[in-house]
Amino acid sequence: MAKPKNKPESNTIALNKRAKFDFELTERFEAGLVLEGWEVKAIRQGNVQLTDSYVLLRDGEAWLLGANIMPLTSASTHVIADPQRTRKLLLHGKELARIYAGTQQKGLTCVALAMYWKGNKVKCEIALGRGKKSHDKRSTQRDRDWDRQKERLMKHG
Repeated sequence: MAKPKNKPESNTIALNKRAKFDFELTERFEAGLVLEGWEVKAIRQGNVQLTDSYVLLRDGEAWLLGANIMPLTSASTHVIADPQRTRKLLLHGKELARIYAGTQQKGLTCVALAMYWKGNKVKCEIALGRGKKSHDKRSTQRDRDWDRQKERLMKHG
């Protein structure tokens, strides 16, 4: 008889919270990642940062730049590991065309939002977004603070 699972594990590896604050996100895509062995091991340990990562389209292919995957100490003795390596994203042709058309518009860029497990594969959620102005960021911060205050008032009131 199979053992019941105590707690379902989260599939999320890393989030780019800054992207949701800095950009007004419009269209989202799910992309596969081409990784090396040491990168998968480091991802399993949670050594990933997506803070300043973005997507670049070159020669009809999508590349993830700025994602930081810190190598394990044991991997650094066997392989020359580059934490900031550009990694290829796997997307369908129609998705690549939509991203390319979106990035050609003024002000749109493609950023990485999250990295997560889907089965035994690592997937990256990317999105087209338009940079927010400073007054938009202030209103987002104000709304977030007001929501936090409402929760406190409802909890104590």
